[in-house]
Amino acid sequence: MVSTTDHREGPRDECGVFGVYAPGHDVSKLAYYGLYALQHRGQESAGIAAADLGGFIITQRALGLVSQVFKEHDLRALTGDIAVGHTRYSTTGGNDWENSQPVHRNDRRELALAHNGNLVNAVELHTELAAQGVTFRATTDSEIMAALLATTEAASLADAIVDVMPRLKGAYSTVVMDRDRVHAFRDPQGIRPMVLGQISEGAWVVASETCALDIIGATYVRDVEPGELVILDERGVTSIMVQPGQRESFCLFEYIYFARPDSRMKGNLLQSSRGRMGEILAREAPVPGADLVVPVPDSGIPAARGFSRATGIPMEDGFVKNRYVQRTFIQPGNELRQQGLRLKFNPLPEVIGGKSLVVVDDSIVRGNTTRQLVKMLKDAGAREVHFRITAPPIRNPCHYGVDMSAREEMVAHERTVEEIREHIGCDSVAYLSLEGVYEAVRGDRAGHCDACFTGEYPLAGTEDHLGKFALEHQLPMVAR
Repeated sequence: MVSTTDHREGPRDECGVFGVYAPGHDVSKLAYYGLYALQHRGQESAGIAAADLGGFIITQRALGLVSQVFKEHDLRALTGDIAVGHTRYSTTGGNDWENSQPVHRNDRRELALAHNGNLVNAVELHTELAAQGVTFRATTDSEIMAALLATTEAASLADAIVDVMPRLKGAYSTVVMDRDRVHAFRDPQGIRPMVLGQISEGAWVVASETCALDIIGATYVRDVEPGELVILDERGVTSIMVQPGQRESFCLFEYIYFARPDSRMKGNLLQSSRGRMGEILAREAPVPGADLVVPVPDSGIPAARGFSRATGIPMEDGFVKNRYVQRTFIQPGNELRQQGLRLKFNPLPEVIGGKSLVVVDDSIVRGNTTRQLVKMLKDAGAREVHFRITAPPIRNPCHYGVDMSAREEMVAHERTVEEIREHIGCDSVAYLSLEGVYEAVRGDRAGHCDACFTGEYPLAGTEDHLGKFALEHQLPMVAR
């Protein structure tokens, strides 16, 4: 994703998904506000599909932010009783309209599907479907999933999901609607998040994060379990455990960065978890004699507050962030491009001049932007810049729905911490240990995926995956 709070070149999470069964409610507006809350999970495109019970599915999707894609008249055209929605940042397939979601297909059955994750066997599945004469408009694993469900001879969409789930390898938190009900299902490792909420009697919602429930006034009920299919219809909530008993591998980076700080995951308010990360980082890597703790806004703020709380070093805003710099269709010219990060951040010499700074951020991927931040602070008069990172060094790509660099592009690849310090030009740099992260989230490795730090992927054969370019380079573009 490129978060609305992001400042780096990565990592990026793929998508936010939302589904609602709520006869008598304005489902298009519920979906709009749910997606608005999930905007941080994807800024390339947005879409909503809606239907009256038993009626045809109407889908609208386009490139841009939620507020750019949907106006009042668009939502009035998406009336209905059920809806699914999606915000996207690409990890497979390019940033084209065809790759926006929800994917709408009408083969043996009509459906609209929104997916967060990444299938590691997408090429294999595409080849199989193409041999059967199935055509594709997009180059995403999401359309492969939709095609599998739309073309199977199963009696119902629920039966189709039960048949198809064991064939999917990778991460998938997915919502899919037909003309009568909303279905939500997660991969048996539960790598990406999904929650179930209730709006009112007979009205239910599923979403990537609890913040999407909060914005529409829904009550959190529980997580959709790994390997579970949840069906929302006139009977309420029906649960089918399709693939039980496999090792859960929830993405550790959701706690550190991806999810909004006001979301709750596995009983943790992420704002509090990130504050604990800062406290533990202060214990593991103190900076004696520092004058100020400075967060890199916005993602570094909770941890910086924790670091300040643990050390007694005052926290100040060393940067002012332009809150209105998000994704834009207007690219800066050469003169503005040379200003680099000043489009988003402006250091405050009156605050940081002559001071020894502890600068707190959540992660470093390539290191290029971190190096620019260090230079900006020193040019503004900082005496010392000590970077403290609330994640271990990222040394491995993610194949489960997160667009990270190749290993060779990562600043931590084959570099020691001292070599990283030299590369980014700061006076010191220290990372939170993996044990420290687990202490902060009150969890353990048994239930999580930390492959971006350790290289230990929970799914066998993951490293054979071709990465985010697999579909773009391997699969034909058909039926455009």
